[in-house]
Amino acid sequence: MNIENLLLHSDELIRHMEDDGYSKSYILLLKTEINWLKKNWHSVDSYEEACQARQSQTKSAEMQRRYRLEYGILKRFDLDGIFPDYRRKEPLIKRGAYHKLNSAFKDTVDTYRDAELKRGLKPQTVKGNVSAVSCFLLSMQGKGCCTLSDISEEAAMSFFTDVSGNIALSNGYRKQISLVFKADLGKYNEDAKRILAFLPKTRPHRKNIQYLQPEEVECLHEALSPDGTSSLSLRNRAIGVLLFFTALRACDIASLTLGEIDWENDEIRLVQDKTDVPLTLPMSAMVGNALYDYIVSERPDSNEEYVFLGENRPYDPITAGAVFLIASKIYDAASIRLEKGERRGSHLFRYNAATALISKGIPRPVVSATLGHDDPASLDYYTFADITHLRECALSIAIFPVREGVFDI
Repeated sequence: MNIENLLLHSDELIRHMEDDGYSKSYILLLKTEINWLKKNWHSVDSYEEACQARQSQTKSAEMQRRYRLEYGILKRFDLDGIFPDYRRKEPLIKRGAYHKLNSAFKDTVDTYRDAELKRGLKPQTVKGNVSAVSCFLLSMQGKGCCTLSDISEEAAMSFFTDVSGNIALSNGYRKQISLVFKADLGKYNEDAKRILAFLPKTRPHRKNIQYLQPEEVECLHEALSPDGTSSLSLRNRAIGVLLFFTALRACDIASLTLGEIDWENDEIRLVQDKTDVPLTLPMSAMVGNALYDYIVSERPDSNEEYVFLGENRPYDPITAGAVFLIASKIYDAASIRLEKGERRGSHLFRYNAATALISKGIPRPVVSATLGHDDPASLDYYTFADITHLRECALSIAIFPVREGVFDI
């Protein structure tokens, strides 16, 4: 691998990143990879190989992501003379099944994506369906199918079943794939209809949902209290307060703008990312004070309209994924859900809000409106965790011989 050009102009690259506001830690990581290439250039043939070699040396998903970004920067600068732009993060090795598809299958997916976006379907919905059908097509590709016309019923069924022939994938996954083949795929319509008939019937199943225990709720309330002693930053505390008291989705918190906070009327007015449905929520003193403290005392000086920004330069708006990571920090600050396998996502706060309202007898339409649901049936998944009322429906086992101590939990 020839890296003479990179070494010759690496100082120029570093100066550009310093002038453009990249953090010292980010630049230091890039310098580390340049030094690694100096020592190991003879053992790799491309930037892709170098990136994969570095990724194999760590189990950290975050470090693997950084390697993909850093080697993307080095390759574009070395081969094309393109300086990095912090506003556009393009990894060297793109993840996902789509990027592994052959040209024919990619064209099928692209046809679907273009048609549905033109029809006005939400980009996030299209993205989910594209991901599902790409996995299906990649599986077919692995079985020797190069085009839709090559896909047989046996091949299609094998994607959904295990070695014993039992359905192994969820009803939601099948639904996403079927939506793609039901769409207007132009020249692929005939094959799509044929494949659609191959998809097996799957039965919807109820999730076994983890929920917050009363003592965990108390710990969270204490960690988010302004009088508490937690180590949360003002930003993370404000996000935690929004999650806890408003039950907003992570995507809506990430996309919340300064203009959507109505300080005069103590309300938050936004259009939800997931549903495009307007939502107005009352802003309690706890929520308003947490937002005010962050905006006035900690938020970086920026022209960005988004409320929540990164803590390091260049202070980009945070993503929904960042809200998930911040939720983990909130659980740590509250000293709850520290065991491996325990659910720690931001959506757990929505389950808590929904079950709290339902358990107090709040009518379903009111709960749905509070959560910003467009379809009242969406509330069903939250009622699965309503232990208070589920216990009322439980049948007694007093008539059955059960060894003493079995149910002493």
